[in-house]
Amino acid sequence: MKRTLIHNIGELFTGDLAAPRAHARALSIADGRIEAFDPPEASGYDTVIDAAGAAVLPGLVDGHVHPVMGEWTPTQDALGWIGNYLHGGTTTMLSAGELHAPGLDYDHLTPDLVTALAEVTAATTGRVRWSGVKLHAGTALLVPGMNEGHFDRLAAAGARLVKFLFYPLGRDPAEAQRYMQWVHARGMRAKVHTGGVSRSGASQICGYEILSWLQPDIAAHISGGPIPMSDSDLDQVIDNTSFALEICSSGNYGSTLRAVRRLSAQNKLARLTLGTDTPGGTGVIPRGAWRNILFLCSVCGLTPELAIAIATGNTARAHGLEEGILAPGRPADLAICGPVEGSAGTTLSDAIAHGDLPGISYVLIDGVALVAGRSRQTPPPRIRPVLQCCNRG
Repeated sequence: MKRTLIHNIGELFTGDLAAPRAHARALSIADGRIEAFDPPEASGYDTVIDAAGAAVLPGLVDGHVHPVMGEWTPTQDALGWIGNYLHGGTTTMLSAGELHAPGLDYDHLTPDLVTALAEVTAATTGRVRWSGVKLHAGTALLVPGMNEGHFDRLAAAGARLVKFLFYPLGRDPAEAQRYMQWVHARGMRAKVHTGGVSRSGASQICGYEILSWLQPDIAAHISGGPIPMSDSDLDQVIDNTSFALEICSSGNYGSTLRAVRRLSAQNKLARLTLGTDTPGGTGVIPRGAWRNILFLCSVCGLTPELAIAIATGNTARAHGLEEGILAPGRPADLAICGPVEGSAGTTLSDAIAHGDLPGISYVLIDGVALVAGRSRQTPPPRIRPVLQCCNRG
């Protein structure tokens, strides 16, 4: 059993909205999972990381990405984007549909085609840990005429999500509601594109009227992806529904501020999840998940611990994942980071409350340091954690 100790932690963020900070100054990892906070043993570890006063937080969970094949995205003609997101602190990603597959004709999608595309993506891009990141791919884009056999195939392929994007939701509500039943009967979840049309021009406009009867598990990018629903619809969705609500870095800043303030005032932040909605027309943004956190803190006024919990535990829970929270028994997916030279404050909390990007030193997934010493996507932190390899004893 391989064991790791991280000690001299300055701040420990749990990712749990109910208790977003822990007072522990050390944590131990055994076989890829958090073993304990402030463990009594000082020896017997294969690896010791001296955090040197830096902060430890869960790896960020990007609830809305658009992969195609591995680390290649044709939307921006870019390679290696997943590894770059890892260096931005993201350890888990959820596909919101592989709609950017070259040659995909949005006007002629069939049940067999969308099902087969999800199967192929799940068996290729979703099968491999690209750069070590946990990427859940194989999200089917629902179309009319699907039957239970199509959903059986998706479940057999290990699909976690389906998405209403091109589906004409105003055409046959009864069919869409049957889809929801079939999805839930197979342990999957449904996400729906909301707001105005997407970059493709083929998506459906979706606001409160549709969401009120569809009742998806997650309403995607409620403040725009890139165009938001109306202010009135946004207010009604927050006031009169209970499903998870997603905000993406591709959206409207004013609508994001409106949504976060309203959710906070009504004590409904547990519903809020985050994503980047990239790669796409917004680009490839390795630090996109952090940009969401910084906006929530410096513009929307949330505390750093709440913003981090929304970006990690909230987003993971909405998608049925065990990642996103640091607690004994949970996966050891985490980042060690701190303020960079010239940043406001002396702690990570000070820096991100001011809206400053942190410097990332380490990113671990299942207890393995995949970024060690220095992220290639952030400036170096002011304090430098030290990795030590030890003999057991």
